[in-house]
Amino acid sequence: MTTPTLGPPQAIGGPADGCLAGGIPLPADGPGFEVIHLSRHRYFGHPATVAFVERLGRRAAASGLPPFYVGDMAQPRGGPLPYGHASHQSGIDVDIWLDLDTQANLPKAKREDMALPSMLLADGRTLDPKRFDARQVELLRWAATDPAVDRIFVNWAIKRALCDGADGAGDGDRGWLRRLRPWYGHDDHFHVRLSCPPGSTECSAQAPLPPGLGCDATLDWWARQPPPAPPSGPRPIPALPRQCRALLNR
Repeated sequence: MTTPTLGPPQAIGGPADGCLAGGIPLPADGPGFEVIHLSRHRYFGHPATVAFVERLGRRAAASGLPPFYVGDMAQPRGGPLPYGHASHQSGIDVDIWLDLDTQANLPKAKREDMALPSMLLADGRTLDPKRFDARQVELLRWAATDPAVDRIFVNWAIKRALCDGADGAGDGDRGWLRRLRPWYGHDDHFHVRLSCPPGSTECSAQAPLPPGLGCDATLDWWARQPPPAPPSGPRPIPALPRQCRALLNR
């Protein structure tokens, strides 16, 4: 589907088995951010998601940070993506790239094929001090303290370094670290997932986050896990809520 539906916005189902009604596009350029990979047509979201990105962008711009790049959000009506993520289906997910050596007013043609680096050294366990510094910590802190955010997925090694106080992450209130959750990959971007927006009665919320900051043995477990093998074929299409079928005819 190439266009969103009209009517009230609704995040339906879960991020990995859902769809989106009444979605809106994120502008390709805004204060503090630029959307990349525009040809994928994955820059739609629930209005709450668009509002979150715009808030984060304004805060980054006001502090003097360079613009951050926004990657995948959702398709115009959400649903399973033809390649890439298993999630990003209900309009409440957004990928934000960690590279902040960015260019303002980047031509749209140059946004399609970009080399966006990992924040880790080749060992996959250590932050690259030439790429990751207090700017990324500031951006992550702002994202994690936004009241609309449920959780943020980052590479385990990034969270470990932040738990250990890297680049000022240990200063002040550390409660925001609780929302950072380790996941495979995510060494070059962070994945924001909002809570179910108000009014989205068919949205499936995830289980609440466990107590604590997540800087304990549960995080160390990730250091021992080998990366998963890439899928050998197309990802199976999940069973979607019945409301998603109706979106195809609107």
